[in-house]
Amino acid sequence: MVCRFAPKVDTCPISLTNLAVQSSPAAGIDLVHQGRTLGARPMAPYKTYRNKCAKSLTIRAFINRFVIGPEWLYIARAKTRYAMIHSPLTNKKRKTLGLALLLAFVLWSDLFALQDVQNDHHPSHDIELNSFGFNAKKRSGFVVAGHTEHVERGLTLVHFNSGEKYEFKTFDTYASAEACQEFIAILRQLTEKKAVFAILAHDSAANAIISHSSELKALGYPKLVNIKGRQAYAMHNFQGHVYEQVDDLQVRLHLEPPNRLSDANIYFPKIKYEFEPGNDRYIAHAAGEIEGVKSTNSKEALDLNYRKGFRFFELDIIKTSDGKFVAAHDWNMWSRFTDYKGSLPPTHEEFVKHKIYGAYHTLDMEGINSWFKAHPDAVLVTDKINDPMAFASAFVDKQRLIMELFSPMAIEQASKQGIKAMISQEPLLALKGDRLDYLALNQVEYAAVSRRIIARNTKLMQQLKDQGVKVYVYHVNFDPGKDEKYVYDNELGLVYGMYADQWAFGPLDAPKVSK
Repeated sequence: MVCRFAPKVDTCPISLTNLAVQSSPAAGIDLVHQGRTLGARPMAPYKTYRNKCAKSLTIRAFINRFVIGPEWLYIARAKTRYAMIHSPLTNKKRKTLGLALLLAFVLWSDLFALQDVQNDHHPSHDIELNSFGFNAKKRSGFVVAGHTEHVERGLTLVHFNSGEKYEFKTFDTYASAEACQEFIAILRQLTEKKAVFAILAHDSAANAIISHSSELKALGYPKLVNIKGRQAYAMHNFQGHVYEQVDDLQVRLHLEPPNRLSDANIYFPKIKYEFEPGNDRYIAHAAGEIEGVKSTNSKEALDLNYRKGFRFFELDIIKTSDGKFVAAHDWNMWSRFTDYKGSLPPTHEEFVKHKIYGAYHTLDMEGINSWFKAHPDAVLVTDKINDPMAFASAFVDKQRLIMELFSPMAIEQASKQGIKAMISQEPLLALKGDRLDYLALNQVEYAAVSRRIIARNTKLMQQLKDQGVKVYVYHVNFDPGKDEKYVYDNELGLVYGMYADQWAFGPLDAPKVSK
């Protein structure tokens, strides 16, 4: 067992077997642990160690609070910044400290005992249903056999083939009358066939069609019929009858799967999409991942991912305080990457001084142009910047530039100047009238949308595909299990391509059918 003190400045891990507490009326309290390290600095025995701790550890004569975790026992820092007690310890204070430490050990031991009991019940085989209403500002989802699925706005039906095998589909009942009718039809089938299933609401799910459905009332879902616009809702029939729960913010259920469940029926068959592989289907997100680090927008990431096979590269383009274009996801992330402590945004001069993690070179406009000039088959896809004329005039080759744009005005400006525009999700969905006519009129051949919305917008995705608009999805690797391989196997073909962190596609020489 290990005890870690949480100081203001340094963290001092201390083995309890070698820890001693020494005190005297003159000296107060000292923690002694010979030969260990304080942060990255070597610690000498008692006297030197005491002096070093005096300006780094935050320890008072009494302990404010304890935070118990499965791996570490944290003695939390107190309110003052500098730590060691210089005043004498009274007997009362000494007893208070001893009792606090004893209580912490008891709690720690109880925690592990509780975990051992829980492990006997195999919680990884349990089922969790988590529904969050709009005001909770959290993602709803469910967990089956340790596998997590997040769901989107509306009502999600989860059909269980067994305790570990399932299928599900989300219906945007909030916005679509067609989705409401489809949901009711599938629910009727599941109910009539006595299937085992669950329902989750996320964000906003209510609709007049749902609330006025006599069929839902007859099927026995009174709380679903009466659900309000932004409420959380969960339902299951694991015990052979309908159980419903509604709350303004959240409903969280932890359930054991039904015994001996076996149902071969499929209610949500997967659609198969055919597509021809090609490296233009994969955009290296923020220059691509390098050594496990994402979103660096660095020269080294461009070099590495070019060698792996990428030819389309996204860079996030923002401006320094003196108006220069540079590549960085955002200034807060850049400052964390570079350990920059000055005001944000920095000047261009400050920007080029700093490396990411001390190793990767950042890119200003000169660096961007130099790299793309040296790689004539590479294409730049921009993000963040919404000024097509200014950036295109600064880039080395307008013919190898695709700009994701965020307003109709910017898209129309790009069209007039012959700049390839990629319409972003928000303006695409907000277009009034005939979307396809607007895109054709402005010669828009690309679109960028979240992969989280495509399941409820399959009709639009198919229309864009039929018109020749190449749709690329982002939010790859944002949800558990939804990585490059998942998108490749299940979603390419409906959409044209993806923003990928890693090259995970192998040789590009054979047609692929996705499930």
